[in-house]
Amino acid sequence: MITLSEPQAQRSTPQDSRLRVVLLLDVQDGEQERFLDAYEQLRHNVASVPGHVSDQLCQSIENPTQWLITSEWESAHPFLEWVDSASHRDMVRPLHGCVRDTRSLRFSIMRETSVTGTADSGAAPLATRPGSTDGIIRHALTFTVKPGTESKVARILAGYTSPAAQVDETTRLARTSLYMQGNRVVRAVEVVGDLVAALRHVAQQPEVRAVEEAINPYLEEARDLGDPLAARDFFMRAALPAVHHAAVQGEVPAKLYRHALGYPVRSGCGAALAELLHRQDEAAVADPAGLLVRSTVFQREDIVVRQIDLAVPLAAAPAVALGVQGSRASAVLARLADLGPDHGLPGDAAAQRLLAKWELELVTDRKAP
Repeated sequence: MITLSEPQAQRSTPQDSRLRVVLLLDVQDGEQERFLDAYEQLRHNVASVPGHVSDQLCQSIENPTQWLITSEWESAHPFLEWVDSASHRDMVRPLHGCVRDTRSLRFSIMRETSVTGTADSGAAPLATRPGSTDGIIRHALTFTVKPGTESKVARILAGYTSPAAQVDETTRLARTSLYMQGNRVVRAVEVVGDLVAALRHVAQQPEVRAVEEAINPYLEEARDLGDPLAARDFFMRAALPAVHHAAVQGEVPAKLYRHALGYPVRSGCGAALAELLHRQDEAAVADPAGLLVRSTVFQREDIVVRQIDLAVPLAAAPAVALGVQGSRASAVLARLADLGPDHGLPGDAAAQRLLAKWELELVTDRKAP
C-alpha cells in the first residue's frame, strides 16, 4: 500500500483489528506506463513490510486516469509505524512525478462476510472502538529551527493572522495550538471534517504563506513550499500523527488549562512510551475526580508530544499532568524516557521537576469562533 502526501489523521483504529487502507490516485496524462512500472517495483518492496497482508491495484472503467489501491494489514500498528518511516518516503518517491493527486483513507475491518455467508468473528466488535467521539480530527506538524533563532521564530509565529475557519460545507478549523521546546516547533491542529482539505486550505491562505516564508531562513532543514514535490516531502517529514486520544464522557468544565509536554525518549522506545501514556490517560479520564479532561498523544518514531486539557492548574495535579501515576508506571517511564539524574519518582516534587523540563512553551492558541 502506498501513500504519497496525506497527513495522518487521528488514530482511533482498534489496535487488534485488521486494517483496510484505500488510496485514490489521479495519474497524469501520458504517465500511466511509468506509474505501472513504478508500482510493480514498489509492490514487491511493500510485500516485505511486517504486518502487510495483501494489496490490489484497480483502474476506473469511466476515467482511465483514476486508479485505486487497496491494501490489508494485520492491524493498524504496523501500517502506521511503516507509513511514518523514512523507508516509506524513499519507497514511494518514484511515483511523485507521475501522480497528480492522492487521497488516503483508513478503515478498521469491523464485520466481514465469508464465502459461506457467515460473519467473520475475527474483526473487532464495534464496542471496542477507542478514541474520541467529538468528531474532531487531531494532527500535528513538527520541525526544528537553527539554535539561537528561537525568539525570532516565536515572535513571527505568534503574530500571524488566523485564516478563515470555514473551509467548505463540511470542514472547518476548530483550533490551532502552537508550541516551542528549545529549537523544536510543534503545531497541533483540530479539524472538523476533512483534515487534508483543511490543511490545504490553510497552506493557500496569504497570511499563512507570509508567515511560512518569514521563518524559512531560520529552519535547520531548508524547504521550498512553492514546489509541490518539495512541499509534499516537507509535510511528510514534519507529520506528527495523533496515535492516541482519551477524553471524559459527558460535560466538561467551562475553563480548561491546555499544556503540552515533549518527552525525551530513549532510542527505539517512542511507540512504547506513547502506549504507556495512553493507558495512564485512559485511567485518568475515567477517574471521578475529573482532573484530566482530554489527552492526545502525538508520536513519530522517537518524537513523543502529549497535549492535555486539565480541569485544574498544572501545579494542582503534577502526576496527572505528567501522565504517570504510581510507582509501577513511574518505573516504566524511567525505562522508556531519559529522566535525568535528579529524578525520584513517584512523588509530586519529582513530577514538578520533570514538568518544568518537559513542558512546551505555548506560543499561540487560536480557537475558531
